[in-house]
Amino acid sequence: MTPDQTGWSGDGDFTRRLLDVLQQVPVVVYVRVEDAPASQSAADYQFLSNEIYVRFETVARWCVAPRLGFVPWPRRVAEPVMTLRGLESCLTDHPDIGPPDYSDDEMLQYLRSERIVAPYQTRGFKLIEMVRVYGLSRPR
Repeated sequence: MTPDQTGWSGDGDFTRRLLDVLQQVPVVVYVRVEDAPASQSAADYQFLSNEIYVRFETVARWCVAPRLGFVPWPRRVAEPVMTLRGLESCLTDHPDIGPPDYSDDEMLQYLRSERIVAPYQTRGFKLIEMVRVYGLSRPR
């Protein structure tokens, strides 16, 4: 599985590490990464915001549900093998990623910051990187 990176500029070291780890998770079948419109840059800081969308492998099962409100009708339902909560525990156990700064049933958010001082500068700038991971529910 190779991630779809057409909407991503390639900026962000933590985003790159997160993509590398997501490629190693066997139940993740699709990953798309995009630049978020919240990214900003100034003289003394750079704020990167990236969004990652993941789709999990699904398993089909049969269930009986009412049709037209009262008639029991069998139908096939596709359920994902893993949820974002399961992905959160998998990423938390990985030494390069760790626990997210915020998580709920629909999103994981990571916020990392570092001070970067180039050899030719005396002051440097602060790089703040925010990565949000969303789950895609329906296959395309």
